[in-house]
Amino acid sequence: MTSEVVQAHPDTSFGELTRLLTSHGISGLPVVDHDDKVIGVVSRTDLAGHRTARGRPGGAPHPISRRVKRTAQDRPASSRAPTAGELMTSPAVTVHPEQRVVEAARIMERRHIDRLPVVDEEDRLVGIATRRDLLRVFLRTDEEIRAEVAEAVSVRVPAHGADQLRIHVRDGVVTLAGRPRPDADTSALIRAAWRVDGVVGVVSRPADKRGIDHARPGGVALPPSAGSERTRDHRTP
Repeated sequence: MTSEVVQAHPDTSFGELTRLLTSHGISGLPVVDHDDKVIGVVSRTDLAGHRTARGRPGGAPHPISRRVKRTAQDRPASSRAPTAGELMTSPAVTVHPEQRVVEAARIMERRHIDRLPVVDEEDRLVGIATRRDLLRVFLRTDEEIRAEVAEAVSVRVPAHGADQLRIHVRDGVVTLAGRPRPDADTSALIRAAWRVDGVVGVVSRPADKRGIDHARPGGVALPPSAGSERTRDHRTP
């Protein structure tokens, strides 16, 4: 994530929002309250939607607007420009610092968003994660990935069997080869390897009783179930 975040407050004006988005070359920014808690997000789409609505009879909002439904008294008056609190999409979709890169990527893909505010346990803003930030993890070298995979699986392999498990990494694909003792949980080893940032695939190549590796059909392990995702929506207080 990027720790220095361009942000707005509920009373930030339309003009200031436009300036912030344009001068920093970003597509959106979080809106925080007086306690730095994220209460919404304003994007270029929100600003463009307002300008488009003003050009139609009655200023009706666009039918595909992502904004939350508001009461008539909450809608901005036609005689003035709206504020961030009136334009923002709320609740904001956020992530926590300890969530994995792949989880953040899934959230972005499912919600069709390019930026995710990163918040602490009290929903206070601590950073922002973009698609570009998430892609950086795949620039890690195979040696860096192998070292972290080795550390991750070592806690799940009995000490007397660790030397029988060999780890190879090529272009982000991890191969777990050998026979790490019958009491080792192979599925747990595969999950541990998948959790390492930069891993794009995991191949299990168990050895037979003579210690010979055999690449068998279906040896490529699938990523952990997407059901483990933790997507949190934070509603406006």
